[in-house]
Amino acid sequence: MGSIERIEHVAGKVIQAKRDGHDIVVVVSAMSGETNRLLEMANQISDSPVPRELDVLLSTGEQVSIALLSMALEKQGFSARSYTGTQVNILTDSAHNKARIERIDDSRICTDLGEGSIVVVAGFQGVDDNGNITTLGRGGSDTTAVALAAALNADECRIYTDVDGVYTTDPRVEPKARRLSQITFEEMLEMASLGSKVLQIRAVEFAGKYQVPLRVLSTFEEGEGTLITLEDEDMEAARISGIAFNRDEAQLTITGVPDHPGIAAGILGPISDANIEVDMIVQNVAGDDTTDFTCTVHRGDYDKALAILSDTAKKLGAREVSGDPEIVKLSLVGVGMRSHAGIASKMFKALADENINIRMISTSEIKISVVIEEKYLELGVRALHSAFGLEEDN
Repeated sequence: MGSIERIEHVAGKVIQAKRDGHDIVVVVSAMSGETNRLLEMANQISDSPVPRELDVLLSTGEQVSIALLSMALEKQGFSARSYTGTQVNILTDSAHNKARIERIDDSRICTDLGEGSIVVVAGFQGVDDNGNITTLGRGGSDTTAVALAAALNADECRIYTDVDGVYTTDPRVEPKARRLSQITFEEMLEMASLGSKVLQIRAVEFAGKYQVPLRVLSTFEEGEGTLITLEDEDMEAARISGIAFNRDEAQLTITGVPDHPGIAAGILGPISDANIEVDMIVQNVAGDDTTDFTCTVHRGDYDKALAILSDTAKKLGAREVSGDPEIVKLSLVGVGMRSHAGIASKMFKALADENINIRMISTSEIKISVVIEEKYLELGVRALHSAFGLEEDN
């Protein structure tokens, strides 16, 4: 496709699907800052814009981008056709502002590709069965690209962004962080859910479901990027792929709760009813037939959750409610954990050697997460990065 990857500044993020080594379709997001500008305009008119009309407004950012990119391609001597999500029938449900793709009619795209044209599709948007424009939520262009790649049986979906791949951890925290050449869908999902902003979670889920290899590349420099794909035997040999962290955590604890069946539901029910999502949970039973219950919530929900828990404590006859909004979740991620013992103990020792106290622990097949004080985040990341040799190209 020539120099297409060098003109994305005209049109925002450019995403390519490839088959047999050739570009087959291009998905485009809005120009940087355009979606925020449109949202600001809407909020100046109404504190609660009608979701349907908000989708109509926000979809225009991508429409501008696809037209500009097609013009730039034509100027370089390529034949290009731009399409909105409606024009190529990216059919979604009717959940405005957070729609999900249900099916794609690729006939129009295939016709243009057969005639040698570059197809430029607006990301982030679609149309429901009633003909209403819908949008997929933040990062939805990634999901559009993966869905189109799946529909077209592409060999690979390439996403050009502001980083040159997926790293072992955030290079701003650990300068020795190394770009990964390859990572599994499972690992990328964990990294994304734990705070990595490289890809939208839904895009990774979609890619894993339909087994569409994803490659993350830099918009601004050449390189191989990071391939996100299926697990293989070589990947299992590597113990840890990366370290993720989430600063947006807060801890809540209720102590001295009478220990009887249903107590967890009695504590979490009111929090759930307030649409507050609980992440990690630890319950400890004391010798006096009481229990201590600790959980984490999003830091933005801390004050609201603390007030709810304080009211619950009075009803349950608990001794005390406390909280801490200055904690972080630090996680090791790697498919190799399935077949290698000693990962957890090595992690805990590395943190202990730095006098970092662990408040909570959560594990899964490919992840170990701990809660620590926020002031120890950078130290903890660097300690684990060194302990597991992640600066080395395994």
